[in-house]
Amino acid sequence: MRKFAGRMTTGIEGICYSQKMDLKKLAKFAIRGFGHPLKGLALCFFLLVSSLSAQQSPSARSAPPPVANSQADFVRAADEVLHDMSEITGLSLVSPLKKTLRSRDEIRAYVIRQMDEDKDAAQRYADAKSAEAFGLLPRNFDLDSFMVELLTEQIAGLYDPKAHEFYIANWIPLNDQRMVMAHELTHALQDQHFKIETWLKAARPNDDAELAREAFLEGSATAAMVDYLLEGTGKSVVNMPEFDPSILTGDLGSTPSLQKAPPFIKDTLVFPYFSGMTFTAAALKPDGWSSLAKVFSNPPASTQQIMHPGLYKSGYVPARVTLPSIENKLGKEWKKLDESLLGEFGWLEVLKQYLGEARAKPLAAAWEGDRYQLFENQPSKRLLLVVRLHLANPDQAATFFGLYSELLQKKHPQQSNVFRRPDFFSFDTPDGGVFLRCAQQDCLVLEGGDRSLFLEISKQAGLGSLPEPDQKPGVTVTSAAGSLFERQRSFL
Repeated sequence: MRKFAGRMTTGIEGICYSQKMDLKKLAKFAIRGFGHPLKGLALCFFLLVSSLSAQQSPSARSAPPPVANSQADFVRAADEVLHDMSEITGLSLVSPLKKTLRSRDEIRAYVIRQMDEDKDAAQRYADAKSAEAFGLLPRNFDLDSFMVELLTEQIAGLYDPKAHEFYIANWIPLNDQRMVMAHELTHALQDQHFKIETWLKAARPNDDAELAREAFLEGSATAAMVDYLLEGTGKSVVNMPEFDPSILTGDLGSTPSLQKAPPFIKDTLVFPYFSGMTFTAAALKPDGWSSLAKVFSNPPASTQQIMHPGLYKSGYVPARVTLPSIENKLGKEWKKLDESLLGEFGWLEVLKQYLGEARAKPLAAAWEGDRYQLFENQPSKRLLLVVRLHLANPDQAATFFGLYSELLQKKHPQQSNVFRRPDFFSFDTPDGGVFLRCAQQDCLVLEGGDRSLFLEISKQAGLGSLPEPDQKPGVTVTSAAGSLFERQRSFL
């Protein structure tokens, strides 16, 4: 699932536009009183989230009344902020920028239009079904409707790269709009120099690389917004020590719409801003904002580079992983919905759902490449998922085998004919067979198929033949807590 092409300021990133606080004073107080300005920013984010909850509950869907901002005052304030952001980023204004106030109904219409223009209904359906197949979304989750409601509630401002126009919500008082402006007007400047929509979509069809580029776009705009906050203090995101950006998020679960969101959606919304900001701070060192153009010309290749900026600096890129074509093996009733890759961020999300973050994080960091294919049976709507994952070394592949065996059993509670060997695991479910095989640094997964199909894929992928159930007495696994998993866990 990818976000829409338009650059949007949601409630997550519209820092402290409410509470009517003097943000410049807050930044100076943070430096004097806390020794590190980010502690003050953490407070700022928490107040934002709390205030959004108060403003939007219980009638979040009703359109809030506009405030008494004149168009002339709005344009004057936007021009002042635009000048400041140009000074901070070093990006000059190439051509005049259109600036307008928009109602919630108008923003909702924009969100729906962007969804249709960015990806057609079939591709959005495929994205949702891929997330469902990996266990990231509940079955038959109405992702389109949920995202429209979520973004309509949360958007405070946006920059439209198609129209080259900056919008801001007309229910926000002018004095509270400047932080939203700082973020979105950074996107406007970036667009004039780097054509951000074309730059972002150049990564397709690699979803992981596209999310990595999005993380740099949103992270760099967030970093510039923080530098706007810190203006006059002598501090900058780029010259501050490394930090954990999660301290900035406050209690995101307290906002009305995010409270209902599956964890994957929450994480996917937050990742580009905060992980992207950390990446930006590292990527721009040591020269600061003058290096911005270099990153646009040499964009991050994976979410792994976003999560580990040192890999970007070193030039490391993930391995190219392939899967054999199996359409002719499935028959005419099966339709291929999707083919792409998850990347480290995606695998962390999958593993977290069933194993918890502490066990998932080191295993996801061993990712070195992946590929998946998703098929749907047209009469029954049953899904078939094929995945190949390349890991850092054979020990990590053994670790993955043990933990993913546990994950698969949690994901598919109705099991029969459970069969296990040191590098092969399978069982049957009402929705088809589940198979896992690891050899050297590669692991192969099939969910929703049968043994003959998995054998064919395994051979074509170079993982060899499968052990036969009648070679020696089988082992039935009914719980993931037994000693069969201890060797794999010992690698963590």
